[in-house]
Amino acid sequence: MNNSRGSVGGNLLRAVAGLFLLALGMYVTIQANIGVSPWDALNLGLSGTFGVIYGTASIAVSLLVLGVDLLLREPIGLGMLLDAVLIGKFVDLFNWLDLVPLQEDPLLGVLLMTGGFVLMGAAQVLYMGAGLGCGPRDSLLVGLGKRLRPVPIGAVCVLIMAVAALLGWLLGGPIGVGTLYSTFATGPVTQGMYRLFRFDPTAVTHQDLLTSLGLLLGRKR
Repeated sequence: MNNSRGSVGGNLLRAVAGLFLLALGMYVTIQANIGVSPWDALNLGLSGTFGVIYGTASIAVSLLVLGVDLLLREPIGLGMLLDAVLIGKFVDLFNWLDLVPLQEDPLLGVLLMTGGFVLMGAAQVLYMGAGLGCGPRDSLLVGLGKRLRPVPIGAVCVLIMAVAALLGWLLGGPIGVGTLYSTFATGPVTQGMYRLFRFDPTAVTHQDLLTSLGLLLGRKR
């Protein structure tokens, strides 16, 4: 529980480690070279259109989504801000290190992308288990889901993904079979990792930003 400076600090490190692993998984799926996830298509489309690196485009999109979350009155946590800023820069780091070559064999690309999904699922256990808030995109899904009650949450998720993919395609992002694969495979793989680690994301109580900052600064609750 995040009820002291030490516990918040420890979970802050856990969240950063989870985001590092999540970014590695995202980087791997991009290097699969069979098309990228809808959000990555948008990030890479912005990157190519405006001549900025991936991380800068990712931060811009994350901050835009974060603004929508605020309009939807979704709670903001420290982890959400870390997600918005760090993931893109971690992907830039992996690109700079050139850890994984861009794949040319589509079959190897599918296997590599699947491995990326596994990494991302394990990362979610670390990151979400810290209890410092979900990412901007997860909060967007929750916020829209609350306001579109008659629509199943799965349909809301697909709608968000479709909009991101369309914008990415219009900006010249790499849309391909991997885009479709990631849309429908990420969820089941992530759920499988939750079961493997016996992790229930619905049981996590996320702390708001002001409370986390207050504890880190030594203020009593």
